Order: sequence, then structure tokens, then C-alpha cells
Amino acid sequence: MLLTLDIGNSNITIGAFDGEELVFTARMKTDRLRTENQYAIEILDILKLYIKEFTFKGAIISSVVPELTDIIRKAVLDVTACEPIIIGPGIKTGLNVATHNAGEIGADLIAGAVGATLKYPLPAIVVDLGTATKIYIVSENKEFVGGIIAPGVRISMDALANECSQLPTVSLTAPKKAISLNTTECMKSGIVFGFASLIDGMLKRFKEEYGEVKTIVATGGLSKPIVTNCEHRIILDENLLLNGLQAIFNKNA
Repeated sequence: MLLTLDIGNSNITIGAFDGEELVFTARMKTDRLRTENQYAIEILDILKLYIKEFTFKGAIISSVVPELTDIIRKAVLDVTACEPIIIGPGIKTGLNVATHNAGEIGADLIAGAVGATLKYPLPAIVVDLGTATKIYIVSENKEFVGGIIAPGVRISMDALANECSQLPTVSLTAPKKAISLNTTECMKSGIVFGFASLIDGMLKRFKEEYGEVKTIVATGGLSKPIVTNCEHRIILDENLLLNGLQAIFNKNA
């Protein structure tokens, strides 16, 4: 089996592949204060929850939290007895990078772009709604063309509740109408419809600058309630990054 981990700023997504089959996915909260042993225990508990017996042939990690990368690498090594591959310079991805500084591109963007080349017709636009909102293009030649980074949905929701004394914390659900009649519904409209409009507006600009694309795919833990309210037809693929990690592992194993 293959263990895949995507370390994000809010959550760590874990998946295990048995051949080409994704056996399970799970999430852990990203905690920069936890130790190698604490992460090892939680990873082991998750594995035991979903798999009765397991032997791993390898592991691969993408991380945008540098201070946790080596801690979780050691935890994965303890649990699987496999030295994990870390997405970074020198790793074969099959992806060409057209940006000014390839080293600046986050490992999560690389994994998502590789997942898009593996699963969907190109060129494709990937919308990744996590702690940050990321939208980027992968060309028909498997080239990372570039994109945008904006504040994430959860960051915006937390900022409203924390910085505005009279505003409450609300759930991420769409109201019935954009023009709302109470504070809670107004906030839901602003977040859900506001981010849907941001995505639709950026997709329109991308197409004007780049041209038409064959696929628009969304991923990330907060994508579903947002993209279902977009005007564009967007495929929802919550496992895009894990599929990308699997493909990268196969190129480097």
C-alpha cells in the first residue's frame, strides 16, 4: 500500500492507496505544536480505524507548512517503516513550470496540477479552496502556466467574526437569496455567493487572457458549498491532490 499526506495550513489530508484504489481518506487538524510521537499515534489510529491489516511499500508527502514537514516525515517513517518522498526540488513530476520562479510554487499546487493532468482533458483550470483560495491553469502540454492566490473562505469568515464585535460565527451554507434580511443570512450570502462570484469572475478573466479550457475542476475542504453556487460548470474532485501524489510517487519510486 501507499500512504499519501497533504499537509495544509488548517488540515492534513491522509489517503491510502491499494494499487490504483484509494482505500480511504481522512483529515487531521494541523497543529504546529505537536511532536513526532503525537502525530505518529494519530496516524496509526487513523490507519487502524479504516484498515484491519496493512503493510506499506512507500509514502509521499506534500507540505506547505515547513516547520511540520520533518516532524511528520519522521512520524510516517515510524508508522510505515518507509522513508517518505517529499515533494520539492529534484522530484520528478512530469510537469513543466512556466512561472518566473519554479521554487516558489507550493507542493499542494504541484500535486493538484499533476492530478489534473492524470484525470482530466487539458487545458484545465484548478480551483483549490483551502486555507487560501488558489486558482491556476495547466496547459495541454502539462505546463503549470500560473494563477492567483487570494484569502481563503475560512480566513474571511474568521476575520468577520473576530474583528467585528457584533458579527457572529456562521455556518458555510448558502442562503435562499443574495439579498438577505438578517445578519446571519447576510454573512452567509457574502461568504458563499461572494466567493462563488470571485471564482466566476477570475475564471472569466483567465479565459480572456489564456483562451478556452476543456476542464474546470475544484478541490479542497471548503469547495463544495462554494462551487455548487458558481455559474461555471465545475467538476468537484476532493481527492485530486492525493491522486496527484500517487502519480508523483510512481514516477520516483
